[in-house]
Amino acid sequence: MRIAVTGSIATDHLMTFPGRFGDQLIAEQLDRVSLSFLVDDLQIRRGGCAANIAFGMACLGLTPILVGAVGADFADYRSWLTRHGVDCDSIYVSELHHTARFLCTTDDDHNQIASFYTGAMAEAREIELGPVAERLGGLDLVLVSPNDPAAMLRHTDEARTRGIPFAADPSQQLARMPGEEIRQLVDGAAYLFSNDYELGLIQQKTGWSDGELLDRVGIRVTTLGPKGARIDRKGEPSLHVSPAPEAGKVDPTGVGDAFRAGFLSGLAWGLPLERCAQIGNLTATHVLERTGGQEYELRQSGFLDRFASAYGGDAADEVAAHVRCHHA
Repeated sequence: MRIAVTGSIATDHLMTFPGRFGDQLIAEQLDRVSLSFLVDDLQIRRGGCAANIAFGMACLGLTPILVGAVGADFADYRSWLTRHGVDCDSIYVSELHHTARFLCTTDDDHNQIASFYTGAMAEAREIELGPVAERLGGLDLVLVSPNDPAAMLRHTDEARTRGIPFAADPSQQLARMPGEEIRQLVDGAAYLFSNDYELGLIQQKTGWSDGELLDRVGIRVTTLGPKGARIDRKGEPSLHVSPAPEAGKVDPTGVGDAFRAGFLSGLAWGLPLERCAQIGNLTATHVLERTGGQEYELRQSGFLDRFASAYGGDAADEVAAHVRCHHA
């Protein structure tokens, strides 16, 4: 299954605040917040939604096609992704801007305050999916993940025009985009990814009820944080998939991307939706246990042992027939 992962490619600057953001806010003065947080740690890591997702899929043994815009400073990052099995031949290189930057501070409750500098990502709207499909002999699915909003709309429209199934993942851009654009991104998607808060925001901004939203997408996948994930389809009962236990919580950055990587890998292998979500949950757990969206390693025996512990031996055997972790 040939899956193109479109979206942001960035460098993450991750900081840790030893306290709670909520303790610094004055309820009566939220209209004029002026705060500075003295942080204890700074980690600079490879990131970006699309790059994180593609990395995770490659670590599970697939060859995802990464589609996004970067700057001339991308050479080392490209080498890292290629070495792990990501197809980087459809990445657009800007002659004017640096690769995007994500700056995020996380508190003791794992709440986050973040800013994102688009840089070269603003040029992603110049990317055509047609040449990508021609190079590969066709595409089976296009994931439209957070990116330059104009690029997201272009990729969605082109996927519709070319008859390529697409998955909508507007998540981090929901705050910026108006309801009309969100409707355009979501309508007709084979899959819709969001967390439970983002799902509420999608419904609020589009004006669609829960039922109306399910009328417009094939399968809705909602991550629920420590409660796992839920899968909804029109006319069928919701499927809840329990989380995979973690060894510890370090940093939540990139957890949602890792879930998508695991879920899409399961789809590529033709596995049932429950297995797809289980793979997503366990991949996400590996990210939660590290700082950075690409700092984890998936080892074949360890991954399958943890999968069996979380979801049972029969489920692990079904997954074992397909997964080929990058780290043996």
